[in-house]
Amino acid sequence: MVTRVATIAFQGIEAVPVDVQAQIAPGFPGFILVGLPDKAVRESGERVRAALAASGLGLPPKRITINLAPADLPKEGSHYDLPLALALMGALGAIPQDALDSFMALGELGLDGRLAHVGGVLPAAIAAQARGLGMICPAASGPEAAWAGEDIDIIAADSLLALANHLTGHQLQARPQPRKLTAAPGDLPDLADVRGQAIARRALEIAAAGNHNLLMIGPPGSGKSMLAARLPSILPPLSPRELLDVSMIQSIAGELSGGALSDRRPFRAPHHSASMAALVGGGLRVRPGEASLAHNGVLFLDELPEFSPGVLDSLRQPLESGETVIARANARVSYPSRFQLVAAMNPCKCGLAGTPGHTCKRGVACAADYQARVSGPFLDRIDIRIDVPALSAAEMIAPAGEAEASVSVAARVAAARERQRQRYEAAGHPEILTNAAAPTALVEKLIEPDFDSRNLLMQAAERFNLSARAYHRVLKVARTLADLAGSEKVARPHIAEALSYRLNLGAG
Repeated sequence: MVTRVATIAFQGIEAVPVDVQAQIAPGFPGFILVGLPDKAVRESGERVRAALAASGLGLPPKRITINLAPADLPKEGSHYDLPLALALMGALGAIPQDALDSFMALGELGLDGRLAHVGGVLPAAIAAQARGLGMICPAASGPEAAWAGEDIDIIAADSLLALANHLTGHQLQARPQPRKLTAAPGDLPDLADVRGQAIARRALEIAAAGNHNLLMIGPPGSGKSMLAARLPSILPPLSPRELLDVSMIQSIAGELSGGALSDRRPFRAPHHSASMAALVGGGLRVRPGEASLAHNGVLFLDELPEFSPGVLDSLRQPLESGETVIARANARVSYPSRFQLVAAMNPCKCGLAGTPGHTCKRGVACAADYQARVSGPFLDRIDIRIDVPALSAAEMIAPAGEAEASVSVAARVAAARERQRQRYEAAGHPEILTNAAAPTALVEKLIEPDFDSRNLLMQAAERFNLSARAYHRVLKVARTLADLAGSEKVARPHIAEALSYRLNLGAG
């Protein structure tokens, strides 16, 4: 007799159904696990054996065969422990088979039979609901699974014994409830703390309103990192759809603490020593990288030229397509990665090029060599580029708290984003929420500058040899400027200001 338990395998954030089949038959005693298991899955046999013994159920000295179907799909992770144990318990008659038919299971087992939290419970619960199944998971994962909906039956137990008692009707477990949604707190760093830097504050507001990529260049201590850290305080909270996407990625990465979801946009700031696998994803089990963990949020790269050039160029695909694709010999995994890039860099290696009273020992080559570490195609994908000069003595000693607070800027950003949402929804593209996400064809259709504005843009494109990408990104920034001003049309001042941000570093 073959006992079956449903579980899943992860390919990116997609949950692929897996059928765990267990058979206990006469023959030479052994525990055989087939179906392309990785090392963590192969080791589950010993964990399952010990957990069953700790729960008062020993395996008989027979030939035990477990198949993970489909057999040609690689199986990775420790979440197969629980479905393997349940399949064996069903084969031994400790649990009725019909009690397992309507559930999907995943969880890691301890040697004492306790169930431990695993990553990916939220996308697994959503997949179970789509298949009309309930969910069996560890108690620590219950609140996370409960976010899949109120109509899904969830059994969340803290041990294998408690789970068996529930399935046999001896001791029922209460259905877990989702943790209260954590709203974006008001204790985020505030823009009111920033002194001076009016141009940088303006650029930050524009970047937030249109979800544009931003590069700040200036000497050490000028406030670049301080400004970037305050960007989340002016961004709107996640929409329900965005919240689901972000939470599923965080669940796969094991970063949903106790199933607590938050509508705060992610802010990821990896160190410049980060590897390519850490930044864009990969590794032995193809985990999401910082680019995917920043989906629908901000990826801040401080000391931009200090990153490996190859690592930076690996971001070019997700910057363009909003998706990270990781190819392996036996698999192709994709993660959503539509993030807002904010980068900061010094003007040169010594950091003080262009500062009054300072002369680099290496001359102009100091700045040229340092900035050349960032490739032209990468820079071409950055919409707004600004200088952040060092503060003057008068600005440093000015009283704190006189600058505009984040709450006022956030209100303008929210109003501008609402105009964008309505515009693209009226055009039949409700999935597009910001100007930066609009495809080229839609940009040309919806963003129609007047004659003077278009003439100015054409002159700038010819004089500065703007690429096609740069041309359309200038249009998008100009449209965001018009949205902030409440203007229906893109006028000449909007184009002029957008060009000033694009051509600030003489690139494009």
